[in-house]
Amino acid sequence: MPAFVTLSGRSVRLEPLSLAALDDLVAASSEDRSSYAFTRVPACREEMASYVEAAMAEQAEGRTLPFAIRWLHTDRVVGATRLMHLEYWQGPMPWPPGTKGVVGEVPSVADIGYTWLAKSAQGTGVNRESKFLMLFLAFETWQVHRITLKADVRNMRSRAAIEALGAHLDGVRRADSRGADNTVRDTAYYSILSHEWPAVRERLRARLGLVEAA
Repeated sequence: MPAFVTLSGRSVRLEPLSLAALDDLVAASSEDRSSYAFTRVPACREEMASYVEAAMAEQAEGRTLPFAIRWLHTDRVVGATRLMHLEYWQGPMPWPPGTKGVVGEVPSVADIGYTWLAKSAQGTGVNRESKFLMLFLAFETWQVHRITLKADVRNMRSRAAIEALGAHLDGVRRADSRGADNTVRDTAYYSILSHEWPAVRERLRARLGLVEAA
């Protein structure tokens, strides 16, 4: 199982998701729910507690690494995100297929997902820096082969944010899952591969103002 870790940037700190952040998460998700048309976000304290507990259970199995997003500008938790669908390719293949349990110490591939932000933190750069911190951990520390990002094909705002990272559109999977609005959802799949990471990293560093002027 990947170690618990806190990821710190200039304006964002990603902290291990826990019930200690429950009040802030509920407050964040309640600011303006009209922005969650394509994103499933817990709507009350009971739902949020179940959401956090489920994420922590998956973390205990080595399948996800969930974070609370703290915006240092306000010193408030303003959302959540996670590295998820962790796959471990080292060592023997589990048998039979689908057997629970992991092999190896760090993931070989992962998704970034379950990202949502309070309305007040949207469009502020919080999402971009959060993604950078997780990508840096995945590619620099874990040395993964691929990061996958997904969005409801109708969610043009999320898709634009993913594309701005430099991710490649792999395609659209039709009738992929149940959408947040209870319709059948088509999903746009994007990826960043390990050999693409250096260019993506420098692009993000420039956009975040982390590159010193010559």
